[in-house]
Amino acid sequence: MAGEDRRYFDEIEVGEEYVSPGRTVTEADIVIFAGLSGDYNVLHTDAEFMKSSIFGERIAHGLLGLAIQSGLLTRGMRPFATIAFLGLRWKFKGPIKIGDTITVRAKVMDKRETSKKDRGIITLQRQVLNQKGEVVQEGETDLMVERRSS
Repeated sequence: MAGEDRRYFDEIEVGEEYVSPGRTVTEADIVIFAGLSGDYNVLHTDAEFMKSSIFGERIAHGLLGLAIQSGLLTRGMRPFATIAFLGLRWKFKGPIKIGDTITVRAKVMDKRETSKKDRGIITLQRQVLNQKGEVVQEGETDLMVERRSS
């Protein structure tokens, strides 16, 4: 990706908001993620068992939802000149079911300089919503973002 397509620390403002396009979570997503992660918990893999659960059907892995939202958000915004993903504080508030269409809402909550003049830290608040507008996951992520060279 060309450097001019990315947004640098200096260009990002606290309060900016982004909304991603939607993405429908499929059975294939869940099966592939189970294989990739090794997490074959019955919540995700046993349709008969899950019929009698509080969810009534299989649900996506929470970490699958977290991974999807990460990529999905980049489709709703001009990408930052990110150097590193530093951390997250995250809550799983509700299930993501097969066939749910999720979107991500994000807002720049904070930006702070570091001791190194070529970078800064951006804190993004993120919410993952299903097609009913219910928040199924939310949290904050910290990103190290490159500054424009002076």
